[in-house]
Amino acid sequence: MQLFAAIKGRKLTPEQIFMVSVLAVNGGNYIYNLVLGRMLGPTEFADAAVLITFLLVLSFVAMTFQLVTAKFSVLFENELFKNFISRVYKQSFIIGVLFGALIIIFASQLKTVFNTSSSTMFIIFGCGVPLYFLMSVNRGTFQGKKSYKSLSITYQAEMLSRLLITIGLLLLLDIQSSAIIAVGILLSFVFGLFPFKYKQISVKKSIKLEDKYNKQIRNFFLLTAFYELTQIIINNSDILLVKHYFEPYEAGLYASLALIGRIVYFIAWMFVMLLLPAVVELKKEGKETASVLFKYVGYIAIISFIIVLACVLLPELIINILFGEQYISMAPLLWKYAIATSMFAISNIFAYYYLSLDKYVPVIISGVFGMLQMGLVVFYHDSLEQVVHMQIVAMILLLVIQLGFFIYESKTKKKELI
Repeated sequence: MQLFAAIKGRKLTPEQIFMVSVLAVNGGNYIYNLVLGRMLGPTEFADAAVLITFLLVLSFVAMTFQLVTAKFSVLFENELFKNFISRVYKQSFIIGVLFGALIIIFASQLKTVFNTSSSTMFIIFGCGVPLYFLMSVNRGTFQGKKSYKSLSITYQAEMLSRLLITIGLLLLLDIQSSAIIAVGILLSFVFGLFPFKYKQISVKKSIKLEDKYNKQIRNFFLLTAFYELTQIIINNSDILLVKHYFEPYEAGLYASLALIGRIVYFIAWMFVMLLLPAVVELKKEGKETASVLFKYVGYIAIISFIIVLACVLLPELIINILFGEQYISMAPLLWKYAIATSMFAISNIFAYYYLSLDKYVPVIISGVFGMLQMGLVVFYHDSLEQVVHMQIVAMILLLVIQLGFFIYESKTKKKELI
């Protein structure tokens, strides 16, 4: 309501500008996926879905650096911040090179495991990984300093360049679609680097940070890395497992279902980006933080209800408009998949809230249920419907446990204050 009121008054805050920008980016990414689905058809789209899933996996890994950068950009100032940020840029680039090299080296094995038509797409993708890590640290700086205009520009540049380059090349060139998609992703990383804070990177040896700061950074990095690993498992393991266990045509159908159903999660991500710096700053000032959590949980709950209701009432219309009649067989599963992602999106807000407060129990809980979801799909995959049912079971249990932990923590705090 605040956003609409601000729009009506023609005066948006930086946070609201970022929210509008994220909605535009998510819309552009959806158009990208929808156009690919229509242009390629279920079988070729299955290969494209693997690359898109790899991109999401990469985004979660790199998000560790982004969140660490964002948090300590709030806490550190002046020379301490300069030393910290220069060090993070160097470390992220090194890790990006290692990840990219591994993808390139094992490209042939990845082709076999995920039943793709070519290994070339993995080689091209691997070349772009170091750029993505640099881009994530750059974004973390903007996020922590609340430079939401610059943060919006980098997301917009990545999305628009990937959309326009990929579609343009598909229309102009008659070569393997998976290679074109990989090239589009690689070039989008280059555009996503701008605006780039290159002055923050020092080629000189950084001044060593004090042990207390090193310990803070290390602990939060490990905690965040573990949580982002759970995000990878929960968010992407189903598409990769379906690609492994099912025929390409069925895998392509499932990919369309996942892309529609995950709209709840992508909207929730917008609130997560605003949640972390807000909670860290309030904690730094000694103020209460629960009200911020309630606000964003409320937003996600309302959005989730609307999306699930739409999927219940108009599943065939939604799929037909977005992907076309050849994907219509997924209509009965759409509302079920939306329920699973809604439960995950809400529980995710709780996990990131506690991550901001350096509390690790919700992160471990997410890890356990991420493995549970993957295990359930590994053992129960007789049909695509069964795969979706397993995810609903895991995500409902995850949300119940996260809510239980929040209630327990709240009661414990009250007792300590008495």
